[in-house]
Amino acid sequence: MPDLLSQTYFALILIIALGIILGNFHLKGISLGNSGVLFIALILGHFGIIIPEVFQKIGLVLFIFTIGIQSGPGFFEAFQRQGSQLVLSTAFLILAGAVVTIFAAMLFRVDFGLAVGLFTGALTSTPGLAAAIEGTQSPLASIGYGIAYPFGVIGVILFVRLLPVIFNVDLEQARLEYQQTEQADYPELREQNFIVENSNITNRPLRELKIYKMTGANISRVLHEEVAFSPTLDTHLHEGDLIRVVGTEEAIQRVELLVGSPTDQEIPLSEEYDFQTVVVTNKEIVNKKLGELNLLERYNATVTRIRRSGVEITPQPHRQIRYGDKLMIIAAKDDMTHVVTFLGDEEKRLAETDFLPIAVGLVIGILLGQIEFPLVGETTFSLGITGGVLGIALILSRIGKTGPIIWTMPGAANNMLRQLGLLFFLAAVGSQAGGAIVETFTEYGPKLFLIGALITLIPMITMTLIAYVLFRMNFVVLLGVLVGSMTSTPGLAAVDSLTDSNAPQVAYATVYPIALVVIVIVAQVIGAL
Repeated sequence: MPDLLSQTYFALILIIALGIILGNFHLKGISLGNSGVLFIALILGHFGIIIPEVFQKIGLVLFIFTIGIQSGPGFFEAFQRQGSQLVLSTAFLILAGAVVTIFAAMLFRVDFGLAVGLFTGALTSTPGLAAAIEGTQSPLASIGYGIAYPFGVIGVILFVRLLPVIFNVDLEQARLEYQQTEQADYPELREQNFIVENSNITNRPLRELKIYKMTGANISRVLHEEVAFSPTLDTHLHEGDLIRVVGTEEAIQRVELLVGSPTDQEIPLSEEYDFQTVVVTNKEIVNKKLGELNLLERYNATVTRIRRSGVEITPQPHRQIRYGDKLMIIAAKDDMTHVVTFLGDEEKRLAETDFLPIAVGLVIGILLGQIEFPLVGETTFSLGITGGVLGIALILSRIGKTGPIIWTMPGAANNMLRQLGLLFFLAAVGSQAGGAIVETFTEYGPKLFLIGALITLIPMITMTLIAYVLFRMNFVVLLGVLVGSMTSTPGLAAVDSLTDSNAPQVAYATVYPIALVVIVIVAQVIGAL
């Protein structure tokens, strides 16, 4: 057994297995989830079982890249909607950490070179440490970082896992509230039948009427002289015809003003027509606008709605098509075959994983993280591996497609790579921190350890009260803002296991780059003191 423990592959697998077992253990409704791997790694790391740093790097880039790819579209929308609130919350947390650091250093007569190391370690910011070392030109910053970092990792995990219990928050209810807020941007679509009564729109082709442009609703069926069919641009409406329209509540109301009275009379679809949900897997049409596809003119096919990531979207002509979108279509049976071929509809392709976009994206992200950006004087700043990979993943996810390369990933593949990367990362980080945690505490005493813990906890507590009570921030969003502001990937891992919502990931991706820059600047200011 001792020989096996010296083998990295066995030690890594053992830490992951024991960590998952520990994480699945519940005590009064509280469990560690994937963070159990970190605690097992800390214990075994103390006894000399260290996972090489290369596994930390591999795990980090996989975890962060998949987070960015999944969060990309939501990140830009979230920043437009509530960017100022998230930025203020992040800046407040970091500045609160700086105030605690300065006050503690003056109260306990701690060298500011050591204090700035405590600050960056408590916020688990390696770029911040680099700036602190450069600013102070002192080895004390590294020592302070080493003292505060272990609790910076563990404290954030414990805090975010206990926070819902302390505030007695139902995370499932918070998830549903967030989902309802998100869906407000995509109002629920409904169907309604109408009797054509307005003589001003009769005996004219739909091409001229432009009903969608006036109302925002699509006509999906027409019943004329007891014959039901899917309309084309050349279809004429007649008084007494029945039409079925699909749109939002407001669009339906506008149709009523334009067309005539609503009716409960059904419009049975002729046997010559088919209604089908078709999945977009044809890479050639990804990123094209729905209007560019000309489905109505090409195949006499009508798109009644688009379903994307569980949300139904109005099929507007300017709407860009994404890989994996589900289009609800009505067309003649003969034409439907051509529509299906054109759109792809190959479910198997959604389950396949193309590793080329992943590899290319990671290479670009790592290279971006190495670039030095000038700040003040001769000081430079780099995004590092985390910031570079996250930034590129967000951008690529937003782009969606470049030539033949599809940057998005199937949900199952994304989740698998994310979990694998996370487990590697936690095992390596925990074992390395565990190897020095007891010695560090013994050598430097509890005073510095306590200061580091205060720098970790007080800003999180204060920011939580302000964001939740004053800003009325949704709780699942708040959890993401907390771990993002603390630049804590292990903290995000802990939150990831608490809820199925992607809100924490989106919030983390939104505030993380901001936190990186602010911590670097604040670290230089403290170091200058």
